[in-house]
Amino acid sequence: MKQILSLGAKVVSKVSKKLNLGHGSTWPGHIALHLNPHIIDEILQVSPTEVVLIVGTNGKTTTGKILTTILRENGLPAGEAGKKVVQNISGANLLNGIASTLLLNTNPYGRLTSDYAIFEVDENNLPLVLQHITPKAIIALNLFRDQLDRYGELDSIAKKWNASFRSLAAHTTLVLNADDPLISYVAKEVSARVVYFGLPESEKGQKELEHAADSVYCPNCGNKLQYTKIFYSHLGIWECPMCHIKRPFPSLQSSIYPLPGMYNKYNTLAAVLASIELGISPKSIDAALEKVTPAFGRQEKLVVHGKNVQIFLAKNPISMNESLKTIADMKAKHVLFALNDRIPDGLDVSWIWDISLEDYIDRFKSIYISGDRVYDMGLRFAYSRNDKFLISNFKSNPNIQMFENLKEAIKKALEELPKNETLYILPTYSAMLEVRKILTGKKIL
Repeated sequence: MKQILSLGAKVVSKVSKKLNLGHGSTWPGHIALHLNPHIIDEILQVSPTEVVLIVGTNGKTTTGKILTTILRENGLPAGEAGKKVVQNISGANLLNGIASTLLLNTNPYGRLTSDYAIFEVDENNLPLVLQHITPKAIIALNLFRDQLDRYGELDSIAKKWNASFRSLAAHTTLVLNADDPLISYVAKEVSARVVYFGLPESEKGQKELEHAADSVYCPNCGNKLQYTKIFYSHLGIWECPMCHIKRPFPSLQSSIYPLPGMYNKYNTLAAVLASIELGISPKSIDAALEKVTPAFGRQEKLVVHGKNVQIFLAKNPISMNESLKTIADMKAKHVLFALNDRIPDGLDVSWIWDISLEDYIDRFKSIYISGDRVYDMGLRFAYSRNDKFLISNFKSNPNIQMFENLKEAIKKALEELPKNETLYILPTYSAMLEVRKILTGKKIL
């Protein structure tokens, strides 16, 4: 049965790619799971592959890319073969995407021959995935507000994770972010091995919580947490003054950082600590980090008609604020915002009122706004400048232009982009896929 489903999955995927209907990363698994709900279990039971799951609101794809690079490069300096790794595509992080990845990488006998399988997992689907997979390690990055219409409150997700983690055996390692109170607390009463990563006290931070900060209350007693240093949002060095639980001391606090941005420091630390737990030597890890490149849509650089473009996925208040901070540090002058409200983005776009536009808007020379909710974002910009004129008056402002059609927005922005400068695009998730389709002519999913 595995062999038949594997062959069928490969056919479905090839047809999908041939017709340019997507990457063929979900439908094969969807069909296979309908025919055999236990296909994931059956493949992994007969395969030598170790599985690593990556969960969290922000950073899953980048962390997976860094970890995969480290594993694939491991051993190469000594002239040996690197590890063979399979990985699901970002967005294909539900059970059907995982099933597709397994089926598309099996041999004619229905066996997976890779050393590792790295799977990004949707926050809500982690408990379901753990019913089918016993992982070697789980990396838990962070929990921020994201798609509240689908996920609900953060503490409810954390409680579900903790309930699932309590059933894990000691041979699974939890790699947790010590600086996120909710993430550190999901290890309560678990039998699994637990290790923590976090930034050092010497890292530059701030004293006051940002407006967009989320988990500021103790996950144990509900009292408001106290911070001696905040790195961003609610991530920092924290302690509860009531019940006295506090940030666990991280076993890894520093690394070579191949990508810019505070959030990528966390992604790197998570991947490096997981690699150490998997037995990779520090020397091999450092060598591999020098070869890390951005994942698609996450600081990805493109050259389009001779013009430089860089895409920063910005899908919630925290990722938008951190992207704004990063491109401001990179002296960005020309920025395109694309706001959608489709299923992958979340239907509620009220989060745009929690982003810190006021801190950055005057740093940009030209601003382009598009997406399904272009006028919502336009209104947000109007308030950020404390302008009294209506949305329609944006047409008289040469620095801000709005476009209902994303393709037209990109075309205009590239036409006006001076040579040797960069257009920074900050899209939500579905808008990012659309941006890449416009720029490259290819779909991802």
